Amino acid sequence: MSMTRRYSATQYSNTMSPQSLSSLFLIVTLFSSPAFALKKSYIVYLGSHAHPPQISSAHLDGVAHSHRTFLASFVGSHENAQEAIFYSYKRHINGFAAVLDENEAAEIAKHPDVVSVLPNKGRKLHTTHSWNFMLLEKNGVVHKSSLWNKAGYGQDTIIANLDTGVWPESKSFSDEGYGAVPARWKGRCHKDVPCNRKLIGARYFNKGYLAFTGLPSNASLETCRDHDGHGSHTLSTAAGNFVPGANVFGIGNGTASGGSPKARVAAYKVCWPPVNGAECFDADILAAIDAAIDDGVDVLSASVGGDAGDYMSDGIAIGSFHAVKKGVTVVCSAGNSGPKAGTVSNVAPWIITVGASSMDREFQAFVELNNGQSFKGTSLSKPLPEEKMYSLISAAEANVANGNVTDALLCKKGSLDPEKVKGKIVVCLRGDNARVDKGQQALAAGAAGMILCNDKASGNEIISDAHVLPASQIDYKDGEALFSYLSSTKDPKATLNTKPAPFMASFSSRGPNSITPGILKPDITAPGVNIIAAFTEATSPTDLDSDHRRTPFNTESGTSMSCPHISGVVGLLKTLHPQWSPAAIRSAIMTTSRTRDNRRKPMVDESFKKANPFSYGSGHVQPNKAAHPGLVYDLTTGDYLDFLCAVGYNNTVVQLFAEDPQYMCRQGANLLDFNYPSITVPNLTDSITVTRKLTNVGPSATYNAHLRQPLGVSVSVEPKQLTFNKTGEVKIFQMTLRPKSAKHSGYVFGELTWTDSHHYVRSPIVVQH
Repeated sequence: MSMTRRYSATQYSNTMSPQSLSSLFLIVTLFSSPAFALKKSYIVYLGSHAHPPQISSAHLDGVAHSHRTFLASFVGSHENAQEAIFYSYKRHINGFAAVLDENEAAEIAKHPDVVSVLPNKGRKLHTTHSWNFMLLEKNGVVHKSSLWNKAGYGQDTIIANLDTGVWPESKSFSDEGYGAVPARWKGRCHKDVPCNRKLIGARYFNKGYLAFTGLPSNASLETCRDHDGHGSHTLSTAAGNFVPGANVFGIGNGTASGGSPKARVAAYKVCWPPVNGAECFDADILAAIDAAIDDGVDVLSASVGGDAGDYMSDGIAIGSFHAVKKGVTVVCSAGNSGPKAGTVSNVAPWIITVGASSMDREFQAFVELNNGQSFKGTSLSKPLPEEKMYSLISAAEANVANGNVTDALLCKKGSLDPEKVKGKIVVCLRGDNARVDKGQQALAAGAAGMILCNDKASGNEIISDAHVLPASQIDYKDGEALFSYLSSTKDPKATLNTKPAPFMASFSSRGPNSITPGILKPDITAPGVNIIAAFTEATSPTDLDSDHRRTPFNTESGTSMSCPHISGVVGLLKTLHPQWSPAAIRSAIMTTSRTRDNRRKPMVDESFKKANPFSYGSGHVQPNKAAHPGLVYDLTTGDYLDFLCAVGYNNTVVQLFAEDPQYMCRQGANLLDFNYPSITVPNLTDSITVTRKLTNVGPSATYNAHLRQPLGVSVSVEPKQLTFNKTGEVKIFQMTLRPKSAKHSGYVFGELTWTDSHHYVRSPIVVQH
C-alpha cells in the first residue's frame, strides 16, 4: 500500500497520543521480526471493469466474489482470501487490496490478468506546518466575476476533496440560498457530519491505514470530521461559500470564498494521524476515487502525494485515470520538496499538477530598530502591548546555564533562560523545530515578542504564522543585518509594527519530470503562500498542546493550498463550458496563464532569481482569461492510451487499463506528438518535428504563430497561420526544432503563442541539448 503525503508545509508534532504511539511501536517491532516480516498490505490492480449498462447489487457482489476466487488460488482457500482482502474495488477501478506475504504478491504479479501489484504506499499532505494554509478570497487571486453573484450559478457543479475530512459547522459550507441537490448525485453523508444543500457528501476510508499500521479501529478513526484543519482549508479554498468578515485573530479581514463559491462540495476522508511521515494510503485513496466517480463528482481535488513513480504502480495515477475517463477533472498538488530539481510528484499526464506561488497580499509585520533601520517581515500575531522600544536579545545570548548555544539560537524547548529573556524581544533562528514552537518557547520564558530570522536555506521565503506572542519573520539578508546590529550595539532595542497588507515558493516541488521527462510538470502555479481559509475548531492553529485558541479561519501554505485554487477554477470552467473535456479545461488554464508579476517583470523564485517552467509550468493562473481561451489542446482516452504505448507499456497492460480487449498500440505512437499544451524535448541532438492539434472553442478567427526561441535552438512552425471558420474546428501544425550548435549543458526555455489579437494561446517550450 502506498503512503501519500498531504502537501502542506506544516510539521505535525502532537498527532497521536503516547498510548497510541506505544501501541504502534509494539506493532512495528513485531512486524519487523522474522515471523511477520513478509506480511504487508498490497493493491492488486486488474484494470477496468466491463459492467453492463445497469449495475445491480448482485452484480457488484459477484465482482467481489470473483476477486476472492482469484486470490484463493494463491492463498489456499476462499476463506483465506476473504480474510486477506480489505477492499474490493467494484465499480470503475477493478482490483482489490489485501494483506499478503511477499511471495504471494510476487506470484500474483505474474498472472496475465494482473496489470500490477502495488505496495499500499503511504503519502503526505502537501502543507508546510506552520506551514498549513489554504483558501481563496474573492478579492485575491481569483478575481471577481459577475457570474459568482448570479442566483444559483454553479450549483450543478460538484467538487470533491480527498483529505482529512471536513468541519461542517464552518460558514464556508453554509447552504443559504441553495436549491435542491442535483438529482444525479448518488453520494451520502456519514452520520457524524450534518450535510446540507452545500455540503452534500462526507465519507471516510481507513482500511488501508489500519492494514498498514496494525492499529485497531476506534471512534477517532471512524469519522468524517476534520480534526486537523487541512481538509476544511482545502475544500473551502476550492468551493467555500461567501463569508463576510473572515479573518485570523483580527488580521486579514475580508470576504472569503472559494474559487467556485456556489458549487456543491463533498469530502472523502483518506488521511489520518501520520505514521513515519505517511498519513494517506493508496488503498484508501483508490477506494475513495472509485466511490467519488460513482457518486457523480465533477472535480476531484487531492492535496496529497509522495515520490513520483511508475504510472501502473502509483495509486493516484491509476485512480485519476479512471476518473478522467469518466469525465472527472483531477487536480493534484505538485509537492513541497522544492527548490530541489526533479522533485515534482503527481506527474501523470491526465492530472493537472499544481505548483505554489505567492500573491499580491501580505500580512506585514515591520521590525524597527532604535538606529532607524527597518525590516519588513510577516506574521499573523497580535501587536506588542505598548508602542515603545523593547530591549532586544539574541536567543544565543539567552541560553540557560551550561546550555547548548545552538539549541538556544533555535529557541528549542528548555533552552532559554527566563531571567535573560523576560520582557524583551528575543531573536530566534529558523530551522529544526517548528516556527510556531519557537514562539511558544520564547513566550514560556517570558519574552514580550520574537523576531524569527530565516536561515540561509530558507532564503527569502517568509510565512505568516499565527504565533502565540507578538512576532515577525524576516528573510535571511535582513536577519544577517539584525544579528550584525545585535553584535555591534551596547543596548539594542526594537519594536514590532504589525500591519495587514498585499515569487515561486521555495517549498514548491520542481521539474523536470523524473518519470517522463518529455512531459513538463508542474502544469500551472497558483497561490499557495499565506492563504486564508476555513479551519477546524477541533484544534488550535498551531497544533500545540499548550495552545487552547480556536479560529474558524487560518492561514496555511503549501501546494496543498495552491491545488484547490485550481480545483475552484476548474469548477467555474465546468459550469461555463459543461461540454469541455478535462484536457480542454487544463489547456485553457495553462495557455492563458502569465509568467510576469505585478511589476510586469518575469516571475522570480525564492532567491529573487528569474523562475522558469520547471517551477511554474505554464505560469500563474488567470481564471477570467481561462474562461475564454480561444483555442485548446484537447486529448481523449485514446490519446492517453497512445501515450502509455509511446512510453513503453505493452499491449496487454494497455488493454487491461483501457477496458478494451481489442485495443492495439498504434504503430509509431510517439511522445513528441502527444497533444499536450506544453512542448518538451529532453534530449535534442538533431532536427525533430513535433505535431500538435488545436481545437477552436471561440468565434471564427485567424491565428498567427509567434515564437520566442530557446537559447541555441532554431524553431520553426508550419503553417504559421491557422484560420478557423467555426467552433469545434480542428487544425494541425508542426514545430521543427534544431540545435544551432554543439551540445548545451542544460535546459533552455522559449514559448509559442498563437494569437488573433484578442486571444493569446501560449505554450512553454522546454529543450535540453
